[in-house]
Amino acid sequence: MNGDKAAAKISVYGAGSWGTALAIHLSRIGHNVMLWGRSAEKIAKLRECHCNERYLPRVTLPSSLEATADLARAAAFGEYQLIVIPSEGFRPFLQALAPLLPPETIVLWATKGIEADTGLLLHQVVEQELGKTLAKAVISGPTFAKEVARGLPTAMTVGAIDEKTRVLVAQLFHGNALRMYTSEDMVGIELGGAVKNVLAIAAGISDGLQFGANARAALITRGLAEIMRLGKRMGAHHETLMGLSGLGDLVLTCTDDQSRNRRFGLAVGAGKSMALAIEEIGQVVEGVETAKVVHRVAERHGVEMPISTLVYQILYQNLAPKAAVHALFNRTLKSEY
Repeated sequence: MNGDKAAAKISVYGAGSWGTALAIHLSRIGHNVMLWGRSAEKIAKLRECHCNERYLPRVTLPSSLEATADLARAAAFGEYQLIVIPSEGFRPFLQALAPLLPPETIVLWATKGIEADTGLLLHQVVEQELGKTLAKAVISGPTFAKEVARGLPTAMTVGAIDEKTRVLVAQLFHGNALRMYTSEDMVGIELGGAVKNVLAIAAGISDGLQFGANARAALITRGLAEIMRLGKRMGAHHETLMGLSGLGDLVLTCTDDQSRNRRFGLAVGAGKSMALAIEEIGQVVEGVETAKVVHRVAERHGVEMPISTLVYQILYQNLAPKAAVHALFNRTLKSEY
């Protein structure tokens, strides 16, 4: 344990790449961690080989890290409950977890996305399912699971309305080359973490079409402008969207092939179907569903988001990728600001 920080008991839900990486990090810095996965067979294999062979095949799990497929056991274990599952299953999971939670627990999530049916941000879903008075925080920022699992330098942001909660959670994660920052702007953190996945698909499509670095830089910059326009309407802070969970996460996912959303865009830009691209990646590509939600939310708020709209049209209205990019660059001239 780093310094004088006391060990905490943390339950981590989701044995994919990101959930496993966070469980590894928290265990390495001295916390007592229990990783929950839905499949008893996969959890048994993980315990046997001390490795998540599918998602993090070359990273050995700390011997102190426990793993279980028993949801009630995991819920009873943790002072902190960290949810790291795909956004499409976020509300149903909360509904299953709610009756099992011990009193005075703190609920955290590192899931990125917007709820498809409602357009709600995830902290709003948490409030609906677990109550507004519950201590809660979101974890986000420019991170790839493999690098966190390997202990490479990383910076993240924890967002919580309550100052005590965000300081506690920042201290919980801080250590072993992972630096934490705090923010009260949960709207900005969650919005940046969701929309960047759609824009990463756009950057991947452009690169799949071999349109070059200039086009990619333009897409990233104008994509940030889209996030900031929507964020302003929804009450996000400008500084948040220019920070780690906004600009930082956007640059990361648009420029590195560790990003599933970027790889999906590369495949689509190269002429592959959505279904084949998703099958080849073999994991959830959050931006595919988020593209639909962002399109609806932008229309609801009356915000112009041409890049995000074209991604939606490519994925769901059969717009040809090359035609979409050309349409984007042939829009009416306007002031940058």
